[in-house]
Amino acid sequence: MKRYLTLSILSILSNLVFGQPYTDYIGAGHNRNIMVTSSSSQQREDWDELASGDKTLSGVGLEGKLSEAARMLSQATFGYNEKEIEYVANIGIEAWIEEQTTLSSKLYLEQAEEMLKYTNDYYLSQGKDSSELNFNVSDLSWMYAYWQKTVFDNDQLRQRMAFALSQILVVSNQDFFDGRGLASYYDMLSSHAFGNYRDLLMDMAINPTMGNYLSHLNNPKAIPEENIHPDQNFAREIMQLFTIGLQQLNPDGSPILDPNGNPIPTYNNTHIAEMAKVFTGLGIGAVMPGMGDLYFGRGVYGSDMKAPMIMYEEWHEPGEKQIINNITIPAGQTGMKDIQDAIDALFNHPSCPPFISRQLIQRFVKSNPSPQYIRRVSNVFINDGNGVRGNLKAIIKAILLDDEARNCVFLDDPKSGKLIEPLIRNAQYYRGIGVRPESEYIFNHGIYFGEQVNQNILDAPSVFNFFKPDHKPSGILTDQNLFAPEFQILNSLSVINYPNQVQAALLWDWVTDYWLDDGPFDTYGKQDRFSKKYAYDNEVLVNKLDMIFTHGNMSEFTRNLIKDAIAPIPPSPDSYLEKTNLALYLVLISPDYNIQK
Repeated sequence: MKRYLTLSILSILSNLVFGQPYTDYIGAGHNRNIMVTSSSSQQREDWDELASGDKTLSGVGLEGKLSEAARMLSQATFGYNEKEIEYVANIGIEAWIEEQTTLSSKLYLEQAEEMLKYTNDYYLSQGKDSSELNFNVSDLSWMYAYWQKTVFDNDQLRQRMAFALSQILVVSNQDFFDGRGLASYYDMLSSHAFGNYRDLLMDMAINPTMGNYLSHLNNPKAIPEENIHPDQNFAREIMQLFTIGLQQLNPDGSPILDPNGNPIPTYNNTHIAEMAKVFTGLGIGAVMPGMGDLYFGRGVYGSDMKAPMIMYEEWHEPGEKQIINNITIPAGQTGMKDIQDAIDALFNHPSCPPFISRQLIQRFVKSNPSPQYIRRVSNVFINDGNGVRGNLKAIIKAILLDDEARNCVFLDDPKSGKLIEPLIRNAQYYRGIGVRPESEYIFNHGIYFGEQVNQNILDAPSVFNFFKPDHKPSGILTDQNLFAPEFQILNSLSVINYPNQVQAALLWDWVTDYWLDDGPFDTYGKQDRFSKKYAYDNEVLVNKLDMIFTHGNMSEFTRNLIKDAIAPIPPSPDSYLEKTNLALYLVLISPDYNIQK
């Protein structure tokens, strides 16, 4: 099926997976020894930091490394600019990954508190009483912090890993909105991004935000005479969604079959009931100053959601627990030891490596990894080369350096690639072109954008995330037995709302959502600066947008359509911004961009 660009993104996104093979233009792996020059000889001495036409190239000098660097950055970051592409091309992809795993930045909770103080100080400086402050500022400070760090911090691979993990180990503000708790939960994900998956599972299991979300906070032991029994919610989800899935798997992700050819379940209802006994007795571990005492049964109000839950032994279910794989957790242990044993059993289950590896590949590289790709990553999950199981740093390196992620032959594979999530598309625009806050902060909570495209951070409609890893859109993808998880949030409204949001950002400089009164909270795009550098020549402009947003792989069809659309706009400084905005709009709604290859 050919990939067609039209101004109807409904048509674009319903035809976008099966793309036509690329021909020999800049990018697509066909850029060695190709020089592209501008036809313009216009003098531009009065413009700063200008790139001349003869520097608009992808093959000569760097020998094709620019487009491959950009392609990797599209998989591993929330967006990138030209300098970042050149940096990766110079040091190499593996070196960049290694460097990224050493970077860290300010905690999300610390960033949220800093931005909340800024807004409070500003309002108070205007003579307003603190009681008059917009009630949303405190609640939304976690989201402001998230977008501040996403747009401006350099630890991009850590951020993408935390985002991927947040879609496996799901909590959602749709069930419980506490900015401090959500920020702390995300800090936990970020801190474990390159650590060990077993340690992450343990910290997740005793996190109060997760405990509140999946109801094992204040989960009591059985009291039959009062018809009280352990809650099974978390016990079910930690098996089904967080570790081993519903079916026993081979290392390549394929189901293990019984003699009758049927998949073998990983657990049954008895295992759920027994596992529920394990996760009893956990309660709030700390309270905020002046907010009362600790006790089992205390709710989240006034509690310190940054502190892990603690075990209240008198409320923990005693006795043996018969869990998966015929493992018995013995009687007489502490409640926390029971939890550790259960986590170990799940983490060491043979289905855990392929179940988690496949989902991480889907979040970074492609919706339909081959069984061989899954097996290679699963093998690293099992053993990182030093005898360590669950090393997430080794796992993400294996995912990004695998042949299916790096070999250009997969650019032409109609079964390869994935639809970019709308939240990532939004961030890639911010980082690709750049944003210019009035203050040092970008005050964006993303709520309106999220409502339009069905995705915002930690805002999934259920514990099953925004979309399921096995989602198959009806039609040609189902006929071809292909998965396309992100298509689950693509519908007749969101498919139109996305280009409308792009238009608003470009034409009205509507870069951020915010619910704040007038003040230094505006943020603008930098298309004007981008235009000043590149819009003097149509070929230069399209090449730059191609490299930043389609990593040098824009199809000739899309390239010619954009050049034809901007051709009537006169080549003058007064119209460069109009030219850039139109070209950028067409790039951002094109299948070449929306489908990551």
